[in-house]
Amino acid sequence: MNAPALPTYEDVVAASARIAGHAHRTPVVTSRTLNEMMGAEVFLKCEHLQRMGAFKFRGGFNALSKFTPAQRKAGVVAFSSGNHAQAIALSARLLGIPATIVMPQDAPAVKIEATRGYGAEVVLYDRYADDREQIGRDLAARHGFTLIPPYDHPDVIAGQGTAAQELFEEVGELDALFVPLGGGGLLSGSSLSARALSPQCRLYGVEPEAGNDGQRSFRSGEIVHIDTPHTIADGAQTQHLGNITFPIIRREVTDVLTASDAELVECMSFLAARLKMVVEPTGCLGLAAARNMQERLRGQRVGVVLSGGNIDIARFCSLLAQ
Repeated sequence: MNAPALPTYEDVVAASARIAGHAHRTPVVTSRTLNEMMGAEVFLKCEHLQRMGAFKFRGGFNALSKFTPAQRKAGVVAFSSGNHAQAIALSARLLGIPATIVMPQDAPAVKIEATRGYGAEVVLYDRYADDREQIGRDLAARHGFTLIPPYDHPDVIAGQGTAAQELFEEVGELDALFVPLGGGGLLSGSSLSARALSPQCRLYGVEPEAGNDGQRSFRSGEIVHIDTPHTIADGAQTQHLGNITFPIIRREVTDVLTASDAELVECMSFLAARLKMVVEPTGCLGLAAARNMQERLRGQRVGVVLSGGNIDIARFCSLLAQ
């Protein structure tokens, strides 16, 4: 079996042109308080302010915009805990493509409601008992849909890489960049932009402490599969890296780190109190790891991707109250 073709920075550049006028060019913000706390110059890339509330719109729109007329007519199917679901649903609506999304029944209600609100049909499953990938493949085979996975797809990866591309274009080269890690679409795409625009930048993927399959895979040299982890970072409850994302991560990333649920809540609280921003737990992974490494980052220029902000307000308040 031939190895899958890996996307390149040229694919990121093409994706950037393709999504222009459709995806937001999200702001990069700084905080004097955060800089003083870290002893570093920290740049936060605000992907929680992206369309549908997460970076996923970039890759979703890029992938669907390349569909043939026959694919557009037949429709798309995707599986996701929420953000990729909304990205595909919204992109499909904008492009006039029927969409079916496979979502866990315990996904945040705000994500399920938003996905349906964009016009997609939602198929629910039990994330701890069912195989979402198989459900997606079965639906694709039965109805002729094109399956667009949440991370292991070259067009998705290229689209996600435009977030880091914009960050480097705006602030210049960085010493370190921290990126949330689930299946690796954002991290592998970010690495393509980092190597092209800031070659000396150290790149860190950050995943939940309870689900460190990426860290174990990175350090062992082979993809490690785990059971669905129990963590508040629902956007990173993946079980393994992808066959496309893993080789890019192995080649380009400095290390894979983890953050505890408690550390994610601390970052959510800080961002809400100091920067007036609502960021979901998964979106705080990079900041949590950067704060843990602050002694090693003193005097440096540090980038952090805040990947999403889709969380029920009641759930957000409950987590902060704890």
